[in-house]
Amino acid sequence: MEALFTSTAVVALAEIGDKTQLLAILLATRFKAAWSIVAGIFVATIANHFLAALLGSQAAALLDGQWFRYLIAASFIAMALWTLIPDKIDDLDDKPARFGAFITTVIAFFLVEMGDKTQIATIALGARFENLVLVTMGTTLGMMIANVPAVFFGHELIKRVPMNVVRMIAALLFLVIGLWLLAQTAGVV
Repeated sequence: MEALFTSTAVVALAEIGDKTQLLAILLATRFKAAWSIVAGIFVATIANHFLAALLGSQAAALLDGQWFRYLIAASFIAMALWTLIPDKIDDLDDKPARFGAFITTVIAFFLVEMGDKTQIATIALGARFENLVLVTMGTTLGMMIANVPAVFFGHELIKRVPMNVVRMIAALLFLVIGLWLLAQTAGVV
């Protein structure tokens, strides 16, 4: 259950202000089809995060060793720093969509999530816990916790939630996990 809860918390916090959350707001404004967008986010996240968790889990199984655990700890600490950098949605164009809200959301979310901090976090979580199902469930739940309100209330949330504070909390969570893994690997705890 630790894998589920940690994965959910890490991704939910890291997703606040992330470019995929900004994409959710943009799609909701563009299509006015909230439930289709939510379903698209769900499908894209399961597919993307399953592959990321699988990659992390397989890497951990193949590269089991103390140096690899140090690498995983370092990746969480690096994620803490990356989380402090605000995302922009500049790289998304404003062309009219050829497909409806659901297909557009699935494709856009899957592609925008590639190499994103939540995908990298999912790889690290997959390596840390080596539980593909619970990590995928947790990271997907975390994405939904962060993005469903963005779809329905996005513009109001952006006005009221101080993103810098949320980014700092998410960064602190990544840092704590990284330092904890570092201490465990070094045999301190």
